[in-house]
Amino acid sequence: MTNHRTDKFIPALGSDLLTPLYDPLLWLMRETRFKSDLVEQAQISNGSRVLDVGCGTGTLAIMIKQLHPEAEVVGIDADVKILGIARAKAAKTGVDIMLDQGMADQLPYANSSFDRVVSSLFLHHLTTDNKQRTLREVFRVLRSGGRFDVVDFGLPRTFYSRLVARLTANGEELAANVQGLLPGMFREVGFGNVAETKQFMSVAGALSFYQGQKPSAPANQPG
Repeated sequence: MTNHRTDKFIPALGSDLLTPLYDPLLWLMRETRFKSDLVEQAQISNGSRVLDVGCGTGTLAIMIKQLHPEAEVVGIDADVKILGIARAKAAKTGVDIMLDQGMADQLPYANSSFDRVVSSLFLHHLTTDNKQRTLREVFRVLRSGGRFDVVDFGLPRTFYSRLVARLTANGEELAANVQGLLPGMFREVGFGNVAETKQFMSVAGALSFYQGQKPSAPANQPG
């Protein structure tokens, strides 16, 4: 949950001092519900290799491993401090996941190395340029036919969510989300079957679920 740039990032909630408040805030947003829905949407198979981009305190990566113990689960975030929280949570729950430090727009993984990439409440921290770079990297590391499944702030469709968006979407990062631009950005980097599958109302506003699929390569070409 950090703002990944090519040379720096912004900590979760904007300050290292606020990082301990991150999980309590997500609890108020009913994260177990919307992250469970995201895992269900991702349709992870036994033996799949899954990457959680902007994994933050590790809740989603841990949940995926608990629900799909045969999957290989990797989380990546730029914030060393928040990864420390994630590692402690993983150790406490006894799950075996890999948690890497790195930038979302410079993923340290080989081409076509993941079956699924997931992301929860991360893309709205990125500028438009960083969103585009990150989406290109996600597309690169996905295998042929692999999918990117996301839950993040989206186009508000209720009075309450429009009010919240008006109060909070002052910067470039969040504005792109609440203007409904993410599906178009997915398509621009090459994703097919792009869809907003549903919305979830949280105290912080409307969360949209998105998916995009990397087209399958011809049979005589590598994924």
